[in-house]
Amino acid sequence: MRRKILVVLFVLVSAFNVSYAAEQIKEEDSMKWWQNTIVYQIYPKTFRDVEGNKGLRAITNTLDYLRDLGVGAIWITPFYPSPMVDNGYDISDYTGIDEQYGSMKDFEELIAEADKRGIKIVMDLVFNHSSDQHEWFLESKQSRDNPKADWYIWREATTNWRTIFGGSTWTWNEDRQQYYLHTFAREQPDLNWANPEVRQALYDAANFWLDKGVGGFRIDAITYIKKPAEFLDGTPDGKDGLINVHLMTANTPGILDYLHEFKQKVFDGRDIFTVGEANGVSADELPLWVGRDGVFDMLFEFSHTTLAYNESESWCYPRKWTLTELKQAFRNSQEATKINGWYPVYFENHDRPRSINYFMPEGADKIKAAKALATILLTMRGTPFIYQGEELGMTNADWKSIYEINDIQSIGQYNFALNEGFTPEEALKFVSFFTRDNARTPIKWDNASPVLAWYKTLAKLRRENPDLITGDYDEILRDSEEIFAYTRGNITVAVNFSVNEVNLPESFADKAIILSSEETPKKLTLAPLEARIYK
Repeated sequence: MRRKILVVLFVLVSAFNVSYAAEQIKEEDSMKWWQNTIVYQIYPKTFRDVEGNKGLRAITNTLDYLRDLGVGAIWITPFYPSPMVDNGYDISDYTGIDEQYGSMKDFEELIAEADKRGIKIVMDLVFNHSSDQHEWFLESKQSRDNPKADWYIWREATTNWRTIFGGSTWTWNEDRQQYYLHTFAREQPDLNWANPEVRQALYDAANFWLDKGVGGFRIDAITYIKKPAEFLDGTPDGKDGLINVHLMTANTPGILDYLHEFKQKVFDGRDIFTVGEANGVSADELPLWVGRDGVFDMLFEFSHTTLAYNESESWCYPRKWTLTELKQAFRNSQEATKINGWYPVYFENHDRPRSINYFMPEGADKIKAAKALATILLTMRGTPFIYQGEELGMTNADWKSIYEINDIQSIGQYNFALNEGFTPEEALKFVSFFTRDNARTPIKWDNASPVLAWYKTLAKLRRENPDLITGDYDEILRDSEEIFAYTRGNITVAVNFSVNEVNLPESFADKAIILSSEETPKKLTLAPLEARIYK
């Protein structure tokens, strides 16, 4: 009798395992190519290959390096013609290439060589605003009755909105005797998405690049394209009497109507991926933006990267945050996209300080800290986005003067801090930590880097373990302020975010360690900043 029971149990367990394996294979086969790969972001203004070459050819020269890292897509920040007021995010021609980066022939060669290596090129679309040197704005500003008169947002009266970079969002134009709106710099006037001609012109530009063979788009500052029905003053959040424009215009109701049209006229029917930059969209709102009924494939939301900001995102008023807050931010996003949608996992990009400085304790060992963050990045559910130099453990620069910094947002934050009563030394300290220029310094290439080797090991582990692609994300040790831990199917990840040894619970005793950032890991004790993976 006992033997029969054991046989029955064996059959049931075997059937369960076969069924589970079949489901895993089925789910893995149904995944899109961009869910199975790694995306690498390049900031072309400061990108150089190992020989010191720059521009699109430098990226072509780096394709083998990126292929060996496991990269299947390269997101390149804007390389369109631009006056460079905002380092390329002020575009004067949506279908051209700035000569400092090369030619259209260079771009076509990059597409072809990347395709040979199974890598797609992803472009940055900046459709909230153009440069004030774009031919559309040059015509629009001439009069109130020209064909492009309504392509931007013009008003007789202003509001007390502060731009993302500091100062008023309104600039006066003598020819029209009106003010125009700019969410960012005065040289970046906001396009009028309420005008269908504007929308169609932008769709045509996106389709131009798809016809060139690009594999997708990252869409910049998209939550600002829909403006409120009424332009009203807000309650000032600084001594300048202004309020951050983000609090007044981000994610205005009706924005998804525009974006569904965008999707229908550009994205539908293409084997590409889209990822929107969506400051202002909460995890609860993600199902409206991604997934079956959404407008993008993925969405960069900012909950984990803005933990150190106050509501107005003023750098001179940073707040302390906890590991449980970081885990909560990730957990919310993971739960919101668990059934419907997909998550872009990132710690760094061209707008963020380096992750080792931002997320890890002051004085942490840089190599161990880089490995710890990489472990989260490459084992969490979603598509990992690596920013140039992140795979080498790059850190913030050592800024000695505000004049060394070339970022318009940082200059605005520096002046805001001075206006709030901080000393120049204090203002520089705030800016030095948060400035976007921290991520925009040239890469320090090092093929012998232990951090790079760790990234390659993790990328290989991710390729070889379907659970790291399709497995559910289930957080464990949720209340720990030292350990970030979760399971992905039959994989368990545990990372020590502190500079002290931390004990693991007894439940970890029976787990088999398959990878550790320490040479001789202790069974139930995590070393400072240790990253460990079990199976």
